[in-house]
Amino acid sequence: MAASATLVDALAPIREDPGRSAILLDVDGTLAQIVRHAQDAQVPESTRALLIDISRRFGLVACISGRRASEARRIVSIGSITYLGSHGSEILRSGGVAPRLDRELEPFKLQMQQFLHDSDTTELQHLRVRIEDKVVIAAYHWRGAPNEEAARAALLDVAERAEAAGLHTHWGRKVLEVRPPVRIDKGVAITNLLRDAAVDAALYAGDDRTDLDAFRALDELTESGRLRAAVRVGVRSDEGPEEIVRDADVVVDGPGGMRALLEALLAK
Repeated sequence: MAASATLVDALAPIREDPGRSAILLDVDGTLAQIVRHAQDAQVPESTRALLIDISRRFGLVACISGRRASEARRIVSIGSITYLGSHGSEILRSGGVAPRLDRELEPFKLQMQQFLHDSDTTELQHLRVRIEDKVVIAAYHWRGAPNEEAARAALLDVAERAEAAGLHTHWGRKVLEVRPPVRIDKGVAITNLLRDAAVDAALYAGDDRTDLDAFRALDELTESGRLRAAVRVGVRSDEGPEEIVRDADVVVDGPGGMRALLEALLAK
């Protein structure tokens, strides 16, 4: 939806009572461009200014990211909103100092740290696979590796060892994540976040396969009567899955399109 008037109309269920609406947003590929080196990602100042205004108008604003919660807050650079990090395994509340790990995941910390240590082989180092420690999630990034095809092939072995050890694996946009045998996804994160929140409508925007779990959660919350309305926003990209566009109520093109949607949320 490119026409701003049409976009405003599509967002009417969220805009009609801002104080009782939640704005839930992915970060990479949605608010910030996907970049070759993950540490270089940033939310443009124009988008950040819109988010500050949105945080003042809407009842709940949160970013749900595959990154650590503290890292997501660094990229977005707004301390007055909530961050759900590592797909919801940790939460950093508005104004908080440190993220809190989900209690259900505490027993798996040692096992996950040991797996991460053992998997950091000379082969992966040689292939320039970047290993990210998310406490209870080990993430293996091959974006930007000299030979991305060889790096991904090596990670197939890592995934096989993880599954043999009873762990779960998840493939994303040039990243493999190894997780504990507990459900961790953005759908669970959103359901838990909204459980006691004083909102009855929600919008979620995302660009990747992990965001489809959030779409499904909004469907379930609407069907159960917990939410009166929900809007699923698909952020279209060359690398994103077809389902993001297919299952969305509203589709925008990249972070630029997302910025236009934020403007529409604030339209008078």
